[in-house]
Amino acid sequence: MTDFVLDPKLRADTLEVTALPLCQVRLMNDRRFPWVVLVPARPDVSEILDLSVADRGLLIEEIALVSIVVRELFHPTKLNVGALGNVVAQLHVHVVGRFASDDAWPGPVWGTTTEPYRHDEIERRLAPLRYRLSASA
Repeated sequence: MTDFVLDPKLRADTLEVTALPLCQVRLMNDRRFPWVVLVPARPDVSEILDLSVADRGLLIEEIALVSIVVRELFHPTKLNVGALGNVVAQLHVHVVGRFASDDAWPGPVWGTTTEPYRHDEIERRLAPLRYRLSASA
């Protein structure tokens, strides 16, 4: 078995938040949305069905945890949860807080131009996520 390695595109497009028992939790570097990406830290996994039964159960619980935190911190109109993998094959799950007033509403957030966080905004966005996820894990 090979060791887990984060896909270079995911590494480039996201900021490290924390690690949960199964997933690396990362923040998409797009200030327009509270957009968290969970990446199961398992090598050679591209589909949910590639995970063990136990890891599939853990994944859904970690998706639920991140969804709760995003909802409580940002109060979105809607939570979007998806595992697409059309650009990055490595299994990763998006949890995106959506607002009726956001730039992409009601369409999807992916495939649009991103607006990266300014340097002074990064820690303000990461700190509450890290705190809430570490307190809940």
